[in-house]
Amino acid sequence: MTEKTVSLVTGANKGIGFEIAKRLGALGHCVLVGSRDKKRGQAATDQLKAGGADAHLLILDVTHQPSIVRGVNFIGQEYGRLDVLVNNAAIIHDRRLKPSETPIDTIREVFEPNFFGLIAVTQAFLPLLRKSAAGRVVNLSSGLGSLTLQADPTSPFADFKLLGYDTSKTAVNAVTVHFAHELRDTAIKVNSACPGWIKTDMGGAEAPGTPEQGADTPVWLATLPPDGPTGGFFQDRKPMPW
Repeated sequence: MTEKTVSLVTGANKGIGFEIAKRLGALGHCVLVGSRDKKRGQAATDQLKAGGADAHLLILDVTHQPSIVRGVNFIGQEYGRLDVLVNNAAIIHDRRLKPSETPIDTIREVFEPNFFGLIAVTQAFLPLLRKSAAGRVVNLSSGLGSLTLQADPTSPFADFKLLGYDTSKTAVNAVTVHFAHELRDTAIKVNSACPGWIKTDMGGAEAPGTPEQGADTPVWLATLPPDGPTGGFFQDRKPMPW
């Protein structure tokens, strides 16, 4: 058991997830580095430890229920609770695909981790979050999931129409609203974060933002005070349109 804040970040072996884990570690959290790949996850964990973080690898595949159950059992036995859950793990499909040409199987493949996996992880870890004095759930979404911005021809997102990825993030926002409503009378807060267009394997080399910038809003939401918001969608610590 530990008196430190216990935080789990899924997909934390690289990109924004790694930077979120790094920032939470710098704040003194006990950080569980969720990664489905043991070798990459261990390398990321070792790097975080070298930087002074209390980091521990947790092999976690959000699309594999037995893996999720093992993670829940480990955290329950080792720490007795979970204080922060950052649902970061996600994939994207070929950006060149037009909506009319995007295979159904491709859309299903994207929804598996981005939507179904996120729900499965949240449901499974919720009993441990309920044992926290101030549970926080942060769902990594995207401005591409904003229907308001997608429908606005003057929006910077207007020309980015990735049918599978975008709709998976719209669905993530719906999940946020539903869980926040259910947990409104508890100490648990549930919010969506748009990290922005970030230079990662997913965001691409042409993206203007850095992983450090992308981690700012998720970390802010992960460390909200008792009077902080719940059931919202934020970028740069400010509300975004749904």
